[in-house]
Amino acid sequence: MLGSVWAENVIAQCRKMGFAGPVWPVHPLKQNIGGLPAYPSLADLPGVPDATFIGVNRHATVEVVRELAAMRAGGAICFASGWTEAGEPGLQAALVAAAGEMPILGPNCYGVINYLDGALLWPDQHGGRRVERGVALLSQSSNIVINLTMQARALPVAYVACLGNAAQVGLAELAGALLDDERVTAIGMYVEGIDDAPGFAALAQAARAAGKGVVCLKSGKTELSRTAAASHTASLAGGGAASSAFLRQAGVAEVSTLPELLETLKIFHAHGPQIGTRLCSLSCSGGEAGLVADLAAPFGIDFPPPSAEQRQRLGEVLGPIVTIANPLDYHTFIWGDGPRTTEVFTTMLAGYDAGIFIIDPPRPDRCDPASFGPALEAIVAAGQATGKPAFAVASLPENFDEALGEDMLARGVVPLMGLEAALGAIKAAQTPGGVPGWRPLAAGPERDARLLSEAEAKGLLVAAGVAVPLFVAAETLAELMPKAAALVPPLALKGLGFAHKTEAGAVRLGLATLAGQAEMPGASGYLAEEMVTGAVAEVLLGLRRDPVYGVSLTLGLGGVTAELLADTVTLILPVTEAEVLAALRRLRLWPLLDGYRGRVRADVPALVAMAMRLAALMQADASLEEIELNPVLLRETGAVAVDALIRKVMP
Repeated sequence: MLGSVWAENVIAQCRKMGFAGPVWPVHPLKQNIGGLPAYPSLADLPGVPDATFIGVNRHATVEVVRELAAMRAGGAICFASGWTEAGEPGLQAALVAAAGEMPILGPNCYGVINYLDGALLWPDQHGGRRVERGVALLSQSSNIVINLTMQARALPVAYVACLGNAAQVGLAELAGALLDDERVTAIGMYVEGIDDAPGFAALAQAARAAGKGVVCLKSGKTELSRTAAASHTASLAGGGAASSAFLRQAGVAEVSTLPELLETLKIFHAHGPQIGTRLCSLSCSGGEAGLVADLAAPFGIDFPPPSAEQRQRLGEVLGPIVTIANPLDYHTFIWGDGPRTTEVFTTMLAGYDAGIFIIDPPRPDRCDPASFGPALEAIVAAGQATGKPAFAVASLPENFDEALGEDMLARGVVPLMGLEAALGAIKAAQTPGGVPGWRPLAAGPERDARLLSEAEAKGLLVAAGVAVPLFVAAETLAELMPKAAALVPPLALKGLGFAHKTEAGAVRLGLATLAGQAEMPGASGYLAEEMVTGAVAEVLLGLRRDPVYGVSLTLGLGGVTAELLADTVTLILPVTEAEVLAALRRLRLWPLLDGYRGRVRADVPALVAMAMRLAALMQADASLEEIELNPVLLRETGAVAVDALIRKVMP
């Protein structure tokens, strides 16, 4: 390791963790660093280092990396900042060139902690300790992962690793290396940006195949694309919608908070990459039963009722006063009675995929927690008897201390700390695996594209087999009127050249004739079309190229209130018809399409078919940047694209 202060910190951390291998400080002037003899140069080392922490300035870092690569060293952590993130991409490129085939992490990177073997290339404090197996934490923020190491939630951490600028080794590559260690049970990531979406999807699927879960907290969700002003789709599919869709399709569990990240990792550590969706909840308080039901609803978690057989047996044990339901308030009649509590817990859990057991042991420094022992033992026994995940959930995280949590985890019960974080983690752990072999389409940089006129856009749609109203177009109203004579009223008159015609006052509806219509200021041309009747619903259908994830597909309730409703779902191509239909069913207002309260059912299959035609068009024509149909009018039979916005890269 090179440098002085930082090298001394690395030595101290290795010593503290009991690292037994040789550590070689290098410094041109100092003879001793951290109690170890220092070597004046890399050439003076007694051997070739397996891994090196470089704690010198950025310009010197390039030369050190070049020398290490020539020595065929194992790899290096480049700690210094001041590269691409500081407006110096050329210097970062020089660093990558100097490394050649030698792997480097960073630059602007804190390093790696190996808690399994006690090996640290880490220049700061951390909160972990040696373990025999556990999860890996990978972060694009050093501070955040340092904070995660300070957790007192009984999560065994095997590795901590930072990426920094990821100039050479990327997110998927580093994650894959950590997961290759058989002692690693799962991986949690704090991600600011995904550099290789196909590689990340391949990593997630390989992890699933190995029985290891991947959970991700993705930051930067509130950023809108630079084209957000051009279409509703760009706004609705920008920021987090595309990244969440990608993670879901890749089979990666996504969470929104750091506590959820840690709690999900505990579930994956104990039970693998996915748990079932049928949950039961047990507590000895009606207040807790009501609270868990209320807090679970926003996560989309419900609690199916017990079976008749379960109700009968639970009634026999608990007596007539207790209402047998899910969530179950089993009252305190059996409190302290280990056998009866075990019978209740086991009977309930046996009918579900997993169980939540609300329990908040009293703080041991001021209270006596002994009376909670039978309930805790009953949770362990229920999990062992049924083979189902049993979660001991403290409503407040501080109510389950680390030592107790470690003991429960060692006995097969996952302690989840904080009710809301627990529910978020359980929902994340239910994320299904992605479609085997699925990879997003190739992504490319954003390009300047021309907005086609609506007449051009609808001509392209017709050629692709997408239904549009019968229309005619011309440069002036005078030229348009004779062409429109063959159209059947009522008619719509639109001014061309506007991204959002309604806001520009460039749409006139319900016209019996075009006679007497005034010019529209700013219009580059005009389009007249027959109005569509018999519409059941207005929907938005949009596709746009994404610089990270390839092509996104967004569907939802549309019209001029599309962004106000924000009731959309986003997918990443390629997709199947079944996946598009399943996504539509996730809409809050899906019942309006499906015959809610006797309404006519919309022809959703026609919408799905339209989406698949446009997906094929985007895949076949690389010049298309964006297609937005808003609204598509769904009828009882058929779907018609009434308004079309298409951006295309012109030669």
